[in-house]
Amino acid sequence: MTRPVAAVGMLFWMASAFLAAGQDAKVEKVDAPVAVGQVAPEIGALLNPTGFKISKGGQVLCEIWLAKEWPIASEATTSPEILYPLTPGQLIGVAKYTKKANDFRDQDIPAGAYIIRYAQQPVDGAHVGTSPTRDFMALLPAAKDRDPKALDYKTLTATSKETTGTAHPAILSLQKAAASGDALSIRQDAEKSWTIVRFVGKAKQGSAVKDLALELVVVGKAAE
Repeated sequence: MTRPVAAVGMLFWMASAFLAAGQDAKVEKVDAPVAVGQVAPEIGALLNPTGFKISKGGQVLCEIWLAKEWPIASEATTSPEILYPLTPGQLIGVAKYTKKANDFRDQDIPAGAYIIRYAQQPVDGAHVGTSPTRDFMALLPAAKDRDPKALDYKTLTATSKETTGTAHPAILSLQKAAASGDALSIRQDAEKSWTIVRFVGKAKQGSAVKDLALELVVVGKAAE
């Protein structure tokens, strides 16, 4: 039986609208440093003079400035559970949210400036099965996090909880980065309703400096 032309046209329109909805996120370079006064001078001095901004639905979600270098410990390794050779608590960069957003646990992130630090999900009974990997970024209020040195787990989580005002820190999930790709790009995971940004920073291990690509879920939450 042949479908009516109107029905076929409606299906085509719906499919086109779905694809457009999945492609409305974009990432663009920001040719300006983080504003003076938004972060401690000691942290601001370690940031790149340019950043990038992530927009969705025509509105800017957040702006991010990366640290000029990410120190990598000589003994750092990766595994199926640990994707990146970073040190828990270390400074990754700064994020400025222009309006309220949500983290990977669907907790509120108020508008404002935040220090981004690498974090690893603890191995304990409270977190079993919540994620196949342990790599996350924690968001800490810039007014409360003013020392660039790596933070211990207790200080990291306690300070990040001040972002959400809950018993849990503010986190964004890191995903496995493809071996190759653009230095700055964005993609959608339609199945999970995630918006994922790919960016490249400089990792310094000893005297060697090399590119390190990360992929971060900037919109979306963990499965129920």
